Amino acid sequence: MPQTRACGFLIVKGNPIESFLLMKHPKRWDLPKGHVDEGETDMQCALRELEEETGITAEDITVDPNFRYELQYVVNYKKKFGGEDALKTVVYFLARLDRDVELNLTEHGDAQWFDWNPPHTIQEQTIDGLLAAVAEHVEGSK
Repeated sequence: MPQTRACGFLIVKGNPIESFLLMKHPKRWDLPKGHVDEGETDMQCALRELEEETGITAEDITVDPNFRYELQYVVNYKKKFGGEDALKTVVYFLARLDRDVELNLTEHGDAQWFDWNPPHTIQEQTIDGLLAAVAEHVEGSK
C-alpha cells in the first residue's frame, strides 16, 4: 500500500487553554496541515502549512516542545496514487498563539475558535483523539 505523510498544528489561545482553532472543509472540521515536501522535517512542514493556510507565522506562536501526536489511517486518493488507498501518517504539534493575528484563509472556507472544554466530540477519526491527548498533556503538565 502506498504511504503518505502530513504534518500540522493544533493552535490554542490562552494559558491555561481557552480556545483552539479549527478550519472548515465543506463536510468536516480540520486542522491546518499538509503533505511533507521532499527534504523537509515534520516541524518545517507543519510551520509552512500553518502559514500557508492561516497566515499565522512561526513568530506568532510558541511551540510546546513536549507534545507530538501521531496517527495513521487509510485514505483513498482519487488523483494521487491513481485512486488507490494509501496509508496516511499525520503528525500534529501543539502551539500557543502569542498575539492576535488576522487569519488569512487560503484553502478553507471558514475557521472557528472553539471553547476549550474537554472532552470534545468534533470528528472521531482525526480530531477527537488529538484533543484528548492535548487535554491529558495539559493536565500532566500542571
